[in-house]
Amino acid sequence: MDCIFCKIINKEISSYTIYEDDIVKVFLDINPDVNGHLLIIPKKHYLGLKEIDVQTLMHIMKTAKEMEEKLINKLHIDGLTLIQNNGSVQEVKHYHLHLKPHYNSKQELKPIEEIYNQLI
Repeated sequence: MDCIFCKIINKEISSYTIYEDDIVKVFLDINPDVNGHLLIIPKKHYLGLKEIDVQTLMHIMKTAKEMEEKLINKLHIDGLTLIQNNGSVQEVKHYHLHLKPHYNSKQELKPIEEIYNQLI
């Protein structure tokens, strides 16, 4: 399988990992359009919403709540959008949840390394 997210999980490709446990990995999107754009991916390969089990989904949502707190405390976000695509709109064919922060004031896009250092 040639899945970029599986390669990140297997450490074949590096990532700016913010959190990791036995079930999920959370890392910064390498091409963000906003500071603090995170991805939560299950370590087990699931294509999309139809394939993933409810227990893993609940763990992903629990992790999303924890990451929202981190984004509020470290980056002072004002809001958060969760995005999960399936089928033809899914760029990477491995279930993933985007956490896209919102800021009330205009934010200049900072280098990913700077955001990473603020979050860890």
